[in-house]
Amino acid sequence: MTERKKLVVLTGAGISAESGFQTFRDSGGLWEKYNVEDVASIQGWYRNPKLITDFYNNLREQLEKAQPNEGHKILAELEKYFDVHIITQNVDNLHERAGSTKVLHLHGDLTQARPVNNENKIINIGYRKMEYDEKDSDGELLRPNIVWFGEAVPMITEAARLVRNADIFAVIGSSLVVYPAAGLVHDLRSKAKAYLIDPKEVDVPGWLNFHVIKEVASKGVAIMRDELLKEEL
Repeated sequence: MTERKKLVVLTGAGISAESGFQTFRDSGGLWEKYNVEDVASIQGWYRNPKLITDFYNNLREQLEKAQPNEGHKILAELEKYFDVHIITQNVDNLHERAGSTKVLHLHGDLTQARPVNNENKIINIGYRKMEYDEKDSDGELLRPNIVWFGEAVPMITEAARLVRNADIFAVIGSSLVVYPAAGLVHDLRSKAKAYLIDPKEVDVPGWLNFHVIKEVASKGVAIMRDELLKEEL
């Protein structure tokens, strides 16, 4: 049996926006309503943990109501034909809920918490609200399992390895301005087929030969699927 080609997909806020999940950078996004340093930094946590806890509680409540869109669903369906790995910059679980089985979260997961001083002890909390002074069974103070600005991105090395081994690579709904995630495009091999799906202009290095599909995620992923199934199978 022929080994399936490896399809590695980097997703950003654009794929979640169609599910009604509020994005951070777009017009009307969360960064227009909140100061980044107040709700997305470790300094903000120590300064006002209640504000940060409430912020992520609200996002978690919004996530519970959101549903995977066609973009999420098609990526999951492509596992029938390719070895699909999702690398997401998003903190939602919409890929998993759509059926994707290999999802790497670069920036954490809203449905998880962890002790302030232990990034390796992950606690699943689902969609429930956290308390700002909540502790685990060992008495350790808990925080959302989110990678905040200025913190190391623990999964970036694994993400780079996946991109280096990709036969097909796709960037979907990412502005490619947030590092280190944006730097993953530099790990792509020249022989890999590459797609960029976004209705907006996205600045990519000129030497990268991306096939650009200027559509929202759901439409763009459908176009990519049809092309891949026609050309690669």
